This record gives sequence, structure tokens and C-alpha cells, in this order.
Amino acid sequence: MSDTLAVYIHWPFCKSKCPYCDFNSHETGQIDHARWCKALVRELGHFENESNGRPVGSIFFGGGTPSLMEPETVAEIIRNIKGLSGDAEITLEANPTSSEARRFTEFREAGVNRLSLGVQSLDDSALGFLGRTHSAAEAREAIGLAARTFPRFSFDLIYARPGQTVPQWRGELAQALEFGPSHLSAYQLGIEPGTRFFDDGVEELPENAAAAMFEATQDVLADLPAYEISNHARPGHECRHNMATWRGDDYVGVGPGAHGRLGRNRITDTTRQIRDPAKWLQAVEQDGHGTSERRTLSATERAEELLLSGLRTAEGIERKRFTTRCALELADVVDQNAVNDLSEAGFIQSNATHFRATPAGRQRLNAVLSRLLA
Repeated sequence: MSDTLAVYIHWPFCKSKCPYCDFNSHETGQIDHARWCKALVRELGHFENESNGRPVGSIFFGGGTPSLMEPETVAEIIRNIKGLSGDAEITLEANPTSSEARRFTEFREAGVNRLSLGVQSLDDSALGFLGRTHSAAEAREAIGLAARTFPRFSFDLIYARPGQTVPQWRGELAQALEFGPSHLSAYQLGIEPGTRFFDDGVEELPENAAAAMFEATQDVLADLPAYEISNHARPGHECRHNMATWRGDDYVGVGPGAHGRLGRNRITDTTRQIRDPAKWLQAVEQDGHGTSERRTLSATERAEELLLSGLRTAEGIERKRFTTRCALELADVVDQNAVNDLSEAGFIQSNATHFRATPAGRQRLNAVLSRLLA
């Protein structure tokens, strides 16, 4: 089992709420940055007391819109993370608006060495539909600036938008590749309860149309192979923080609504912080942390969680690592008859060391998982 710890920092604020977003993000105009910095650092200290000096291999500032943070806040948080490895990956999510792009250099100086840009589209009409506040021109400028400022960067695109066609999506991916990215995320638009799209009755593309776009993504991004269902990278440029969570490594979750996983002797606790920003802030100032729930996962719960996350990745599940984390063998969790059937159908590959979904299996992962866990 890896002794390295990952740290996730959740910044819950946005200038505006995108109509497809179901994350814990909140529109706000006024933020007391000094107060929020102090609270985030204090909750970090709470979790540090039980990390037992473990080295930290990655930090991920997610949100919300972390590029709305003051660079000084980012620097202060990084300074207060004990045991940070010299080669740690430190990622910050950013919007590509011109006002936020002007701060890229300050974020780099604060210690960020990987930027993740929420581009979402390179088409102005699509950006308007998605409720984004930047233009395609700003996105292109921001991508270029990120490439010049950070050792590593990535950007996101959203596909399967209503009315979008496969040729249009291929063209947009071709434009994205012109920037020479080493990492690109392509997310299929989902209409989730609680979002404005859901309330407005926006319909998802038919399943066959979305599947065709998924297949087109794999084709166009062949030189950036998918290492996870929605994430593509040149070998060695995968997001180390996300890989740590998909592999089942421990991670600390700090900030409103953040989740964490902390293990000891094959036992894993799941932590969840208070979701409401104001209530979280009050709890941290009063108690030193804003944990709303902490419980120990059963061996079966942990095993199923590892299965669900591990099969998202191209590398799949390493059997030895799986057993180390949950004290169960894969055979204790999955239906062997389903494994045989899915292997024959070309959706699962299984050998003495690894258990993985094929590209076809990852495209149909929900159905594969429902069979395996039946």
C-alpha cells in the first residue's frame, strides 16, 4: 500500500453557477479571503494530527472556482501542508477568463505546478449555452498562457450537447489538439437533478449518439490515450492526484463538502465535511474542523468502492493492492459467472495480477458493474 497521502482543498465559490453543474458551488460577490484562508489552514491542521507524518504526493485545489482564490491564500495553504514531497503535483482548477488568466503567474509563484482549465468548448455559441462567462478567444489565450507558465497543464471539454453532431465534435477536438496538450479531459454532458438544465427540461442526447461521440473521442485522441473514461494523456502526464484516488490511496478532504479517505490496518474511514460554506466556516472557527460525517467502511463497502473507481482506469485493479486495502479477494466481491460472460463478450480482462475493463467495457461501465456486483 502506498504511504503517500493526497490532499484535496475545496473552494466553493463561483462568480456564477453553470446550468449543468451539480458540484458544491455557490455564487457570491463578497469573500473574506483572510478569514477563509485561516479556516482552511486550521482544518488542515486538524487532519495533520492523524496523518502520522506521511509524505504528501499531491494537492488539488478544486471547486467551485479556485482561481478566484487569492494567490496568497494558495501559497499559505501549501506552506502549511507538512511532509510535502519535493516532486509533489500541485493542481489548481481555473476558468479561462482574462481577469483570472492575469493571475496565472502569481499562482505559479505560489507553488502551483499544474493548471486545469475549464474551457468546456472552443465555440462561442456552445459556451453561451453552457453558461460560461469566457469567450472562445479568451479560452485560446488562456491555454497559450498556461502552456507558457506551468510545467504541466490540462483543459476540459464537454461533448454530447443537444444538437451537437459527431463531425462537429471531431472538429472541436482537432482544434484542441492544435495546442499540443499533454493532457485533455472530455466529459459527456449529463443532466443531473438539482441543476438548471434539469429544471428547464433540457434532454440528454440519445444514448447511441453519445456513444458515437465517445468512440470519436478515442479515435481523434489516439495520441493521447484514455487512461480513465474521460481523461486522456501522453504516458507520464496523467493527473497523479486523480490516479491516487482511483487507485484507492488515502486522501484528506478539506473545505465545504469535501470528502476524504483515511486508512489504518486495512480499515478505511470515510470523512465528509459540512456542505454549506457558512456553516462549515462557523464549525471550523468553533471546533477546528467542519466534519459532518465520519464512519468506518465495511470490508465489502470498501471493496465495492475500489471496484467502481478502479475499473474506470485503463490500468484497472491490481489484485495485490486491492486485497491490501480491503482484506478481501476480488473473488469475494464479484460474480464469477458474470466475469466469465463479460470476458467472453470482450468487456473484461482478467489475469493473475490485474482485473480491468476493456475500452468497450469502460464505455458501458455502469452495465458492466451491475453484472459484476449482482
